[in-house]
Amino acid sequence: MFKENEIVLFQGDSVTDCGRNREDENDMGPGYPLLISSWLQARYPEKNIRFINKGISGDRVCDLEARWNEDCTSLNPTFVSILIGINDTWRRYDSNNPVSAKDFEDTYRRIISQVKEKTGAKIMLCEPFVLPFPEDRTQWREDLDPKIHAVRNLAREFQTLLLPLDGLFNSAAAQKSPEFWSADGVHPTMAGHGLIAQEWLRKAGF
Repeated sequence: MFKENEIVLFQGDSVTDCGRNREDENDMGPGYPLLISSWLQARYPEKNIRFINKGISGDRVCDLEARWNEDCTSLNPTFVSILIGINDTWRRYDSNNPVSAKDFEDTYRRIISQVKEKTGAKIMLCEPFVLPFPEDRTQWREDLDPKIHAVRNLAREFQTLLLPLDGLFNSAAAQKSPEFWSADGVHPTMAGHGLIAQEWLRKAGF
């Protein structure tokens, strides 16, 4: 449960960015950050919670580290939600620019440490995920799965909240076709963003 005047920061790649207007600090984009912030503001208008979306399309965890002071710690958030990792896998397949699971985890650990040391904010780590559509996405599992395990390791290490999105999406795709949730296996449809928002709110205690 959030207290009065909290600052909730959403960080990540295109799934979080979702085409937001980066010139407007109040623009949450049309994805899961908007759904979450809209619901919470309507439910708790008296709490004066501020929501910020700093996701940037195409980012890998090294890109988060490069802008972490400006786009995270300097904002003094009280709650930080991070969804990163799919581009650390994707670049292996479209650009022959792989990131090892160890480098991914080491870099991720450094940015979490900064949050803990400089802000004391609560943290939610969100698993990167991929669905088996189109079919070539299935080969990504060998690269992505170790990164998902790295996120789980870090959640245990730092005792953060963990949003198990890979399992959530693949479970949902067993009931309704993968393309219903994501047209390319990575970027959620509005139903997919709704799925993230529902589980995020549940994990956060709402």
